[in-house]
Amino acid sequence: QIHLVESGGGLVQPGGSLRLSCLLSGFTETHYSIGWFRQAPGREREAVSCIGNSDPNMYYDNSVLGRFTVSRNDAKDTVFLQMNNLQIDDTAVYYCAAETSLGICGISGGMWAASYDYWGQGTQVTVSS
Repeated sequence: QIHLVESGGGLVQPGGSLRLSCLLSGFTETHYSIGWFRQAPGREREAVSCIGNSDPNMYYDNSVLGRFTVSRNDAKDTVFLQMNNLQIDDTAVYYCAAETSLGICGISGGMWAASYDYWGQGTQVTVSS
């Protein structure tokens, strides 16, 4: 029943901005969190950000801290990832994923993809001049 659909990717120049959206459906759990991950060709999947409803309820990887902002619009059942000052190294397929048990973001200072049970299809972000 749980589905996640990412959108908002595209081509942007270095220093530009994009806003990714993750449309949620089927969430009846009391506690859940939505994580953002990205994967570039030849690279491992890495955690980017997260928003949840139990402490800790926010996470940013150091590589995006100060540039990216995660937020949610409950009325629209949507989680956003605002990406500012994009850099070439931000180029990747971005995924949103759901953890439906604890509603927390991160453990021991990081995030683990294995903790997320539901994944969207991904949206391509390309940063290039």
